[in-house]
Parts: sequence; structure tokens; C-alpha cells
Amino acid sequence: MTILSFDNTFDGFLTLVFESYRLKIIPDVIIRTGENQSYLFSDTLYITAEEEKADRVWRKIIEKTSKANADRIYRVFMSEVPDSAKMIYEFIRLMNDKPYNIETDFSLAPVLSISKLHLKVAREADRIRMFTRFQKTAENSYFASFSPQYNVLPLIIPHFTDRFADQEWIIYDLKRNYGFYSDKEETVRITFENLPVNPVNGQLEEPYHDPDERQFQKLWRKYYDSITIDQRRNYKLHRQMLPKRFWRYLPEKNCHGNSSQD
Repeated sequence: MTILSFDNTFDGFLTLVFESYRLKIIPDVIIRTGENQSYLFSDTLYITAEEEKADRVWRKIIEKTSKANADRIYRVFMSEVPDSAKMIYEFIRLMNDKPYNIETDFSLAPVLSISKLHLKVAREADRIRMFTRFQKTAENSYFASFSPQYNVLPLIIPHFTDRFADQEWIIYDLKRNYGFYSDKEETVRITFENLPVNPVNGQLEEPYHDPDERQFQKLWRKYYDSITIDQRRNYKLHRQMLPKRFWRYLPEKNCHGNSSQD
């Protein structure tokens, strides 16, 4: 059994693809750093990320398919779904073997699998964009946190950087323990060792809130309740559009009044 591993970065994965061709190795298994997988009697070859090699593979994907498809592959990689790296690897090999652009040939299993997973990742990213609720901090900046199903934070940060360019903010992924901080000039990746946040609802601890933040959240809940028409409630559609796993991060759904029962 041939096993290749990489550092869990996209550049690392693309370098792995490059090296598999150079070494004439077709891996049976591809492992990301941190994955708890062990295979008896099998040696694992670790591939170190190299930007130049990764760029060559990235350009080849665009050349053989399209920029839109290359971006789709990146989003699927960010899903962190087990075997997603192997799925993309198989797509790339087919891409090179076929004399035509395979990106819409859904008769090929890797193409169909990538399309389905991409839709899930894109839907999660859209939900985070829609359901992010900022809290005003005592330092007059803004904070938001959540635990997305997929690693979509890098996919949505450009949206917030553009939309809130005149504000200082942090958006944090509690599940993966990292986030992004914008100081109006640049946006950088950050990590906290001891984040003062309630992991249940993503709320900052009281001393870190702006004094008026709790009152603002109460007003927001009142507004949400005031525009709700009981006779027109559609619970099934509501849960479909707003999955329950997001509720705990939304002030309007935070166990106050009738809205907590939607």
C-alpha cells in the first residue's frame, strides 16, 4: 500500500500531486497531518509543501478545466471531509488522462462527488455570511464567533473585509480555534489560547462587552418577535433555511420569548 501525507495546507496538497507525478507514484491513501489513521506494514511518504510546485499544479488545473473549477476544487479541499483530498487527486488524474474538459462530465465519479460536496460547502459559507451576528466589545470593536460544519472562514473573510472596511472586527471559528482580525488597514489570521467566549452560544464574557451590548441584543429580540406573524409560521421551512445548529449563536433565537421555539 502506498501512502502519501502532507501538512494539511492546500499548497501542501498540490505539491503532493506534483511529486506523485514526478516520482511516478499513485497513492492508495492520502493523509492530512493530524488525521488519526494507521496502516500496518505500510510506509508513509511525507511531502513538504513547495510554493513553486503548488503553483504549477494550480495553473495546470485552470488550463485543463477553468478558473471557476479550480476555485471549486479549493472549496472542496476546505471541507476537511475524510477522503476529500483523495477525491480531488483522482479528479486531477482524470483531468490529465482525458482529452477533454471533464469538469461537467458527471458520469465520472470524482466529478460528481466534487460537485455534490462543493454545493454543501458553498451553502455553509452562504449561511455564515447571512447569520453572522457581531457583538460590540468594550474596546469599541466587533466580535463574532461560530462553529461551522466545514472550514469556510477563509472563504467568507473577503466579504467581511470589503463590507466592514471602516470597522475593527474579529470573526472566530470556535471549532478550529482560529479567526481573522481586521484593523481597517489589513486582515490577518489570529489564534487565542484563552478566548473569553462562552462556547455554547459564542457570547463574549460580560467584562469584554460594550456596556450597551446586552440591551441592544434585547432590542433586537423584541424587533424579531414584533415582525413575526404567528399565523404564517412554517416550522419545516424555517428549519430548512435556518438549521437549528445556528440558533445558539443568534441573539434573536437565544431562549427569549416565542422566538426560541421556532
